Amino acid sequence: MSYLAPSEFVTKMVDAGESKILMSTRDTVIRAYMAGAILALAAWFAVTINVNTGQPLIGALLFPVGFTMLYLLGFDLLTGVFVLAPLAWLDKRPGCTIGGVLRNWGLVFIGNFAGALTVAFLMAFVTTFGFSQGPDKVGTVIGNIGEGRTLGYAAHGAAGMATLFFRGMLCNWMVSTGVVMAMISTTVPGKVIAMWMPILVFFYMVFEHSVVNMFLFPSGLMLHAKFSILDYLIWNEIPTVLGNLVGGLAFTGLTLYTTHVRTAAKRQIEAAPMPRVAA
Repeated sequence: MSYLAPSEFVTKMVDAGESKILMSTRDTVIRAYMAGAILALAAWFAVTINVNTGQPLIGALLFPVGFTMLYLLGFDLLTGVFVLAPLAWLDKRPGCTIGGVLRNWGLVFIGNFAGALTVAFLMAFVTTFGFSQGPDKVGTVIGNIGEGRTLGYAAHGAAGMATLFFRGMLCNWMVSTGVVMAMISTTVPGKVIAMWMPILVFFYMVFEHSVVNMFLFPSGLMLHAKFSILDYLIWNEIPTVLGNLVGGLAFTGLTLYTTHVRTAAKRQIEAAPMPRVAA
C-alpha cells in the first residue's frame, strides 16, 4: 500500500501542522464545521446500528466510515490539530508561534462545535417528528448516553473526574494514531485500512471524544434528558478536551516527533582490542 517509513510520515505530520497554523480563518472554520458535522452523523449512524442490532461491535466496526470521509476530504478535528499544530511550533517552522497554535485550536473548536450542533438539532428534529412527540428508540438511547456520561461520572466525585480525564487521554491516543496512520500510505485503500483500526478501538472501548460529545450531549439536552448544560460542560466536555489534548500529544505527537525527527545520537561502541600474537 505504498508504505512510508516513520521518518518520512512524521515529517508530513510537521508539514500538516504548519499548514493548519497558517491557514486562513475562513478555511479553518469551514473545514472544522464539516468535520464536526460528518463525525456527528457517524456517531448517530453507529448508535442507530447498536439500537437496531443490539451488537455494539457492529456499530464500532462501521463508525470509522465517518472519520475516513472527513480525513480524505481534508477536514479538521480538534483531536487532530491538538497533535499536529504543536509539532510545527516545536520544529520552529516560520510563522508558527504559540499564539498561532492556540488560534488554530480555538477556531477548530468553534467549527467542530457548530457542525456537531447542527447535526444534533437535525437528529432531535427527525427522531421526534419536529418535536411533536417523544423521541424514538434511537433518540431515547442518545438522551440516556448524555445522562450516564455526566451524572454517572459526577456520582463518583474526584474518581469520576479522573476516570473521565483518562478516558479522554486514551481516546485521543487512538484517534490521533488514526490521523498519523493515514499518512503512512499514499493510496486511498491504504489510508482507509490504516486509520480504520485505531478508530475502531476508541469507539468500541467507549473512550471520550470531545467532538463526538459535542453531538451526543447537546442532542440529549434537546430531547429533554435529565442533565444540565453545566453538567455537560463540567462533567464531560471540559475534562474530555483536556484529556484529548494530553493523550494525543503525550502518546502520539511528542513520542513520534522525538524519536523520528529529534532522534538521539547513536551510541558509540569502542572497538575491541586486537588480540596479542605470541612471539
